[in-house]
Amino acid sequence: MRITVIGGSGATGSAVVAEAARRGHTVTSVTRSGTHAEGATADVVADLADTPAVVDLVDAADATIIAVSPDRTGGPVQPVVDAFAALVAARPAGRLVVVGGAGSLLDAEGRRIVDDPAFPEDYRNEALAFADVLELFRSAGDAVAWTLVSPAPNYPTEESSGAYVSGTDSPAGPALSAADMALALVDEAERDTHRGIRFTVASA
Repeated sequence: MRITVIGGSGATGSAVVAEAARRGHTVTSVTRSGTHAEGATADVVADLADTPAVVDLVDAADATIIAVSPDRTGGPVQPVVDAFAALVAARPAGRLVVVGGAGSLLDAEGRRIVDDPAFPEDYRNEALAFADVLELFRSAGDAVAWTLVSPAPNYPTEESSGAYVSGTDSPAGPALSAADMALALVDEAERDTHRGIRFTVASA
């Protein structure tokens, strides 16, 4: 398969590139800096906000995994939401597997985790941003071939179990490593079993 990873130099993206390459796929890593991702066949410079460039990359791949986070240096998180909104509006023909957040998962009372007063304040804006991204894709319906994957609330952890468990809208477990998330993301790219929905994974 031809798999493109947008955000290929990050913790999640680099794990995905390595896992996809290990399985023999042709992997294009896309970053803003052009930093090489180990295992990538090609490294491309592009920003998620460059919608035409991203659409071209998505449409040239069998599946595109997007592992991009909002600014974590104190800057605004809205630009990443706007970038996803523009991508959804552009209606790419290719298939998207998007790394979302855990904050939109539901607790035992059916409440979003991010709405719990005990949710860590440092991560609240990012969690709310990815909750908005999830709704953008849900609103697109089948006009976009999408899947969104939410990690377990404690992500990423260092220790990998080498396996994962999955759920739908409530946490499948407490923690997840980047390596185990990569297993789930590449499985989804290969199998296309959760098209048009969000699912969640945790380390087994």
